[in-house]
Amino acid sequence: MTVTWEELGWERLASGVGRCRLPGWDCTAGLVVGDGTALLVDAGSSLAEGVRLRTQAQWLAGHRVTHLALTHPHFDHVFGAAAFAGAEVYGPVGMDTVLDGRQAREELRADAVRNGLDPAAAEEAVDALIRPRHQVSGEWTLDLGGGRQVLLANVGPAHTAHDLVVLVPGDVSGDREVVFCGDLVEESGEPQAGSDAVPSHWPAALDRLLSLGGEDALYVPGHGAVVDAEFVRRQRDELASEFGVSQ
Repeated sequence: MTVTWEELGWERLASGVGRCRLPGWDCTAGLVVGDGTALLVDAGSSLAEGVRLRTQAQWLAGHRVTHLALTHPHFDHVFGAAAFAGAEVYGPVGMDTVLDGRQAREELRADAVRNGLDPAAAEEAVDALIRPRHQVSGEWTLDLGGGRQVLLANVGPAHTAHDLVVLVPGDVSGDREVVFCGDLVEESGEPQAGSDAVPSHWPAALDRLLSLGGEDALYVPGHGAVVDAEFVRRQRDELASEFGVSQ
């Protein structure tokens, strides 16, 4: 079955690169297609949502999802991960401790229910929750074949104690670099600093994000529309002002 990105409600950002905005929390999931490979960025807020993402990604890529990158350990980004059986799962170092402990899982379940997820769906997702096999402590170049490489970079702590971004380089065809930012950047609302945030480090994380992506990149927030470097820089300055971080 051949379908286009647009037919499935996905936004095409470059050749073989796109994202969709999931209902409910306006959370982004990204897809990068390689040669016989496919990398999904974040997995949705429930097992059912993960299954829908897996199905759509397989239609778009023409094969199964082989790699999954989780940007940070919040329920709306990780609860669908168990739907991707057989995929190599990547996350920022230390994320496994959030997804593994009984108390941490209970806090994730409670947060999901508090934010409106059906309690049965939250319970199901927590029971099936998987931890990343590959933990990124600095930068990790992932070869997807066919000359396509992506960079996984641990730029946290910031929005959480564990924040990962995914950079897809541009190419000679004119495609711009695409940066999947997780919730380090939000466009559809104010950046959320919960109890697990490290606000004093957040501006520095965005400085690093900008240095990796550059001025011409497309920056894909965890929630909201795609933005440019100027938006990220402005949000960085607002966060620094809000949290009293030196400019």
